[in-house]
Amino acid sequence: MSHQSELIAEDINEYLEQHEHKSLLRFITCGSVDDGKSTLIGRLLFESKMLFEDQLAAVEADSARWGTQGEEMDFALLVDGLAAEREQGITIDVAYRFFSTDRRKFIVADTPGHEQYTRNMVTGASTADAAILMVDARKGILTQTKRHSYLAALIGIRHVVVAINKMDLMDYSEKTFNRIVEEYREFAKQIGLENITFIPMSALRGDNIIERSERMPWYRGTTLMGYLETVEVDDELMQESPFRMAVQWVNRPNLDFRGFSGQLASGVIHPGDKIRTLPSGRESYVERIYTLDGDLDKAVAGQSVTLTLTDEIDISRGDLLCASDTPASVANQFEVTIVWMNDDPMLPGRTYLMKIGAKTVSATITDIKYQVNVNTLEHTAAKNLALNGIGVCTINLDQDIAFDAYKDNHDTGGFILIDRLTYNTMGAGMIHFSLRRSQNITVQHVDVNKQARQQLKNQKPCVLWLTGLSGAGKSTIANLVEKKLYARGHHTYLLDGDNVRHGLNKDLGFTDADRVENIRRIAEVAKLMVDAGLIVITAFISPFRSERDMARNLLEANEFVEVYVDTPLEVAEQRDVKGLYRKARKGELKNFTGIDSPYEPPVNPECVLNTTDISADEAAERVIQFMADRGYLT
Repeated sequence: MSHQSELIAEDINEYLEQHEHKSLLRFITCGSVDDGKSTLIGRLLFESKMLFEDQLAAVEADSARWGTQGEEMDFALLVDGLAAEREQGITIDVAYRFFSTDRRKFIVADTPGHEQYTRNMVTGASTADAAILMVDARKGILTQTKRHSYLAALIGIRHVVVAINKMDLMDYSEKTFNRIVEEYREFAKQIGLENITFIPMSALRGDNIIERSERMPWYRGTTLMGYLETVEVDDELMQESPFRMAVQWVNRPNLDFRGFSGQLASGVIHPGDKIRTLPSGRESYVERIYTLDGDLDKAVAGQSVTLTLTDEIDISRGDLLCASDTPASVANQFEVTIVWMNDDPMLPGRTYLMKIGAKTVSATITDIKYQVNVNTLEHTAAKNLALNGIGVCTINLDQDIAFDAYKDNHDTGGFILIDRLTYNTMGAGMIHFSLRRSQNITVQHVDVNKQARQQLKNQKPCVLWLTGLSGAGKSTIANLVEKKLYARGHHTYLLDGDNVRHGLNKDLGFTDADRVENIRRIAEVAKLMVDAGLIVITAFISPFRSERDMARNLLEANEFVEVYVDTPLEVAEQRDVKGLYRKARKGELKNFTGIDSPYEPPVNPECVLNTTDISADEAAERVIQFMADRGYLT
């Protein structure tokens, strides 16, 4: 290799080393439609010289085809990659871009401006250190400006730039700038935003983006790039917080090595430090901090490592390793804020999967305390949360988890809710605090347990859950099953849909939310009766799979028997013993299953009864035979 080549190689290595050790700032651009978010990001990419010649050529060609800026280069086309976005001149999806300067690396998320895409903005903001809130100088503060500001405050973004854009269209007026600043400050006080920087700019012309604009001599503040290169990064701040690391993988390549792998959410850890694993509370000391590049003397927030401990203690994926003297809290009931991100509404009483860190548990929204009107900040009553709805709720989990309040640690206080059947992400949430009853209520041990009652009654307790359309024959079959079991000397109890609405559930209607709560209560009652050693028979339409799965998950394996009374809608409607279908068809009965409210048939029921082929008595006999074959009747 020549001397010149060696010098070039040294320069490249030096550059790469410097680049590797630069700090990383994650930020988002948000605001209303057509405020110039994508144009700004395109300008930053262009000015930071992060574009190849072929990209520039493509943008110049696209500007002629798609652009809206006359003969000038349309920088928005560097970011708006979807054809639909180019045609409409808007951003739909969250577009992530990477660029760097001599001082710092950046990941920017260009988030949508339309109200229906608010959930996409939440996604982009979830990992951001700072937010650039775009305001069109011609329009001032809009409803969507306030909505995105509220979400930024809610998610905990500590640094906000109010970028008053398109100043070139307002003749670079200082009066216009000051008016918008005053109006925004008043709103920011209401939502608790404090660390705000105001910058007048023109993303299209480049004013106050990289260099101070000569066309606004009255502005003496920082440029946008100057701000981005110097603002504090959250990773640096999190190193000062207590040590937290969620275990993502128990690393056991052989019998001689057992480590716990994950990324430090906060704090610093050294070999010899005492740690506590939660929720178990067991303690040990860090023996090694292992990486592929060798052992470390310390690890800091943001690093991914494997820790080995001095003691053999039981630790699983999802457990949280904490500093022993400043551990996280442990609870199973919380007050939370939830941002709903799915077209299907959130219903109290419905069970979802909750993922917090590397741990996944079952979660039920027990109550919506209030919904926030983002436009007015008013707190209103709500029975459910629709798409983009924001509500303060109480949530109950099926087991204890380790957590911090979201305001103290986003990683250990933030979570997502997932649909149990489709595994779609339904919402994002932030923990405020645990409820006092979470610590005050414990399971009381009793000496006479379910096994003792089962032996006394000489039967295996279970729930026979009959589901199907109204008029399918559920109540008739359930009544016959109980009569036959009673004649054989078994201890039973029948819970019928109409009967429980005269007492236990007389306060509930027939909305989706009320149906969910109806089934939740019945499932809890059935669980108590199974604990008493009874064979419980239920006859409910129970139209939603998620609630039937919730009932199943309350019980032990093989204690829930789903019996699908399979009757076509036209047959059930012909029977119409109660005249309900006739009323529903006339519009006199709202939310009627099969007409204007859906029924979700079971996917894998234990028993199927097609009542078009067999009589009610034959159906009951099949249920009895099924139970005998499976060992429920001894």
